Amino acid sequence: MVRPGLLNLREFKFAQTLIFAIEEINNSTQLLPGVTLGYKIYDACGSVSQTVLSGMALMNGYEETLHDQSCSKPPFVHAIVGPSGSTATTGTASLVGPFNIPVVSHFATCACLSDRKRFPSFFRTIPSDYYQSKALAQLVKHFGWTWVGTVRSRNDYGNNGIAEFEKIAEQEGICIEYSEAIIRTDPKEQLLKTLEVIKKATSRVVVAFVSHSDFVPFLKLIAQQNITGLQWVGSESWITSQIIAETKELSFLTGAVGFAVANAKLDGLREFLVTVHPHLEPKNELLKEFWETVFQCSFRNTGSGTRVCTGSEHLTELQNEYTDVSELRIASKVYTAVYAIAHALHNLINDVKSATNISKGDLPTPLKVLEYIRDVKFTVKTGEKIFFDASGDPGAKYDLVNWQPAEDGSLQFKLVGVYDSSLPSETLLQVDQENMVWAENSRQVPVSVCSESCPPGTRKAVQKGRPVCCYDCILCADGEISNETDSSDCFLCDLEYWSNENKDKCVLKVTEFLSYTEIMGIVLSICSFIGLLLTSMISFVFYLHKETPIVRANNSELSFLLLFSLTLCFLCSLTFIGRPTGWSCMLRHTTFGITFVLCISCVLGKTIVVLMAFKATLPGSNVMKWFGPVQQRLSVVSLTLIQVIICVLWLTISPPFPHKNMNYYREKIILECHVGSDVGFWAVLGYIGLLSILCFVLAFLARKLPDNFNEAKFITFSMLIFCAVWITFIPAYVSSPGKFTVAMEIFAILASSFGLLFCIFAPKFYIILLKPEQNTKKHMMGKP
Repeated sequence: MVRPGLLNLREFKFAQTLIFAIEEINNSTQLLPGVTLGYKIYDACGSVSQTVLSGMALMNGYEETLHDQSCSKPPFVHAIVGPSGSTATTGTASLVGPFNIPVVSHFATCACLSDRKRFPSFFRTIPSDYYQSKALAQLVKHFGWTWVGTVRSRNDYGNNGIAEFEKIAEQEGICIEYSEAIIRTDPKEQLLKTLEVIKKATSRVVVAFVSHSDFVPFLKLIAQQNITGLQWVGSESWITSQIIAETKELSFLTGAVGFAVANAKLDGLREFLVTVHPHLEPKNELLKEFWETVFQCSFRNTGSGTRVCTGSEHLTELQNEYTDVSELRIASKVYTAVYAIAHALHNLINDVKSATNISKGDLPTPLKVLEYIRDVKFTVKTGEKIFFDASGDPGAKYDLVNWQPAEDGSLQFKLVGVYDSSLPSETLLQVDQENMVWAENSRQVPVSVCSESCPPGTRKAVQKGRPVCCYDCILCADGEISNETDSSDCFLCDLEYWSNENKDKCVLKVTEFLSYTEIMGIVLSICSFIGLLLTSMISFVFYLHKETPIVRANNSELSFLLLFSLTLCFLCSLTFIGRPTGWSCMLRHTTFGITFVLCISCVLGKTIVVLMAFKATLPGSNVMKWFGPVQQRLSVVSLTLIQVIICVLWLTISPPFPHKNMNYYREKIILECHVGSDVGFWAVLGYIGLLSILCFVLAFLARKLPDNFNEAKFITFSMLIFCAVWITFIPAYVSSPGKFTVAMEIFAILASSFGLLFCIFAPKFYIILLKPEQNTKKHMMGKP
């Protein structure tokens, strides 16, 4: 209780509950039969020093003088119930601990008191603040509040409670914007500074780990400053305070939520409480003060206008915190504390009675009571099972209380959930959110975050110099996604996947290859068919005029073979278009290599024929017999066979195969034909190049030989185009990405094929169709 003149009805109620429990035990025939419990109650007046003095008095008793036997006397009491506050209890437990006197507290919740080395004889019937702090952190997390402020009492209760809350909150990703400490003795200026911090803060949730006596003056100041709109989260010390709830000017606490010790019903307690009367105990000055407080009267006629107490007043007519037994959350813990000591004494006395030899040392002593109270287990009439763990703590179970407006304008407590530490972690906290009311009587859960949630597709980037709850939302980079709200990181998609436009899902990468349906593929296909059509037209015209001098000159057989190979060249370009497969990859490279060697072999044969024809016109020359039609066919077959062998070896050792190239582009897959063996690929190209250079050199040497139709010059020019195209192709092939590599290859095939077709056959085609008069033997011989 507190100092005279400021009597605390709740603390007085606790004292009367203790007397009620003791008298109930003394009247019981089951518990401690034949034994009468005595008690002595001291008022600590809310002072730690007074608490220590009271503890010393309980140990030793008040004696006017000391004598030799004073120190050898047994302690004055066997156990102590209380005090209510954690700081006061720390002093008492530290004082009596070395003397093994059990201290059972009903309201000291500081987790520090669980330290068995410092407080070996301390027990409590109310859960440790460790569980309450953990429950409050989980409650804040449950409603998505990541940005909160805290207010605490500047004592062991508030400091340790909020320190544990902040530790657990940090693990849960909750940030503390500010942490303020208050105590009831703070001057108004100090409290105003704390209020200024709260007003300037951006967080809308305040966790108040404050003792009841410290909180009341602070709340009155908040009411004067008209600070509203805050969501209060309270500790058990004040969250079920009837005095606060019934004060209408404190209606800004509407929607407050917090954990309270589980409520209980004590039959007969109200009847006991209202029978208290100062005339029954005339020497009890505290009882007189209580009567004066509740009835606003005085037993002394002071002449100041104060009504004189007659003693005829009736407590049954009052409705206040003392007479109200609807909220016995803490009072029931006083009751169970008394019963815990009684059961320990009962077990101890029974064991002593059952012993055969009873000595003086076996009589109840504080040490023996301490030993028995550690193992005590019983169930009180409220249905609660009482036991103590190794730290002297009971099991933790809380009611989740929500402050909702009543019809008379006051606030009432609504049970909206429970917290039970004995349940699995996923069901520790159970909340009935639908029936909750929030700040300013809102039905919408308030939002209290430093930064808005980052949507999927973004990641959180902590703002420099600010808590982790304050962040910017950064869009994930290409190829990365985040598919959760408030993701701390973006995650790379697998190799074959890429991020979608919203960066919240990995989708299959676009597969790129040169297809017949795109413009480039269509254009190249058309060019191939045009080349095929032109080659067919020329072949048809040449076939119709195969007996004319211009066709028969310079070996018509090689000309038709060359036209056939050019047809294959135009056709093989089509194999490079479309989705690469195992067969298409092998086919496109080998057909290209073989058809082009066949083509160059024919051109080479025609070039040699021109050279041999000139040599044959020289006197005494018989060179043509070494390069007749048979030799020409053999040379073409032999040269082509070499390329066939190279291709067979290439396909046997390491053939081309379809390959997903993921290195060139990050966002798409290039589906291409890997050459397999680089040696095989470059051997095929190298052989074509060797024959082309040889053909070019021979044609260049024969360019000035007398020839009416300039066959050597046309071959030279065609091979010049051929070599230029393929020399240019090599760097373009190496540097072009994806389908452009294939397009460059097709372009080189078509360009070189068109070069050969136009340079070698166009002049003859022109003469056959448009200048038939020149298609004569005389003209071929150079005779007009």
